[in-house]
Amino acid sequence: MNSLVELVDIIGRHAQSDGIHSTTIAGVSLIRSATPTMPMPVVYEPTLCLVAQGRKQAMLGTTAYVYDPAKYLIASIDLPVMGSVIEASETAPYLCLALDLDTTSLSELALRHPLREERVSAPPAGIALNDTTPELLDAAVRLAGLLDRPRDIEALAPLVIREILYRLLTENGNGIIRQLAQTDSRLNQIAKAIAWLRSHYNEACRIEDLVDIAGMSRSSFHTHFKAITSMSPLKFRNQLRLQEARRLMVTEAVDAAEAGYRVGYESPSQFSRDYAGLFGMPPAKDAWRLRTDICGIWH
Repeated sequence: MNSLVELVDIIGRHAQSDGIHSTTIAGVSLIRSATPTMPMPVVYEPTLCLVAQGRKQAMLGTTAYVYDPAKYLIASIDLPVMGSVIEASETAPYLCLALDLDTTSLSELALRHPLREERVSAPPAGIALNDTTPELLDAAVRLAGLLDRPRDIEALAPLVIREILYRLLTENGNGIIRQLAQTDSRLNQIAKAIAWLRSHYNEACRIEDLVDIAGMSRSSFHTHFKAITSMSPLKFRNQLRLQEARRLMVTEAVDAAEAGYRVGYESPSQFSRDYAGLFGMPPAKDAWRLRTDICGIWH
């Protein structure tokens, strides 16, 4: 059986309803959608997204990343994106295998298998696309296939996951993975500042504090933060705030004023302006629309 056809079959059997399905393999989840979805906010953590069928788009700032069976997506750090399935149907649903990236394992592999350093003229973006190779697809099929053989998971899953990480690390064009594997890289320095922002998004913060956390000069911090996230630190924090406010209004029925206050806005009018700028309509109207016609939040 063709590897891609086999992967479609395995995911289709183990993810029979739309949504994100955790699996008995640690760090592996399966995603299915039988219809295209509206753009929805989600935070991409360090992850490999390997599509078996269909197509998805992730918007990071103003940059669109479209991935499908021919191209996989790598998210290297925690990034707020607008994700939407753009190709799916009942007969050919969107199917994806997602693997959490273990930075400790990547670092170990990078030390054991050093590669010639690529010259990088600019800081890498936090999201990258790359061609799905036959070798990577074959390993993904073997990993997903373990779901049909639960007794083998404990012994074999770590070996196959290690192979997948090795493939990612050694493939051409994957400088983002090598940056992720280096604990002292600019990517990981920015990741420290992002982790702090995710935990303190509703608090006032000074750029100097983030610069200190990253351990960089102010100018270098701004250059690398913008390159990696496609946003300024302030815009990044505001997007985290607005995503959480949207969640509060939709899932907890919190009103717009209270949601804005909880995520750190002091001015309701500023919250409303920023919200409409990101989501296209005022907070209350958008929340009502989502509660009555929500299509789901996919990884």
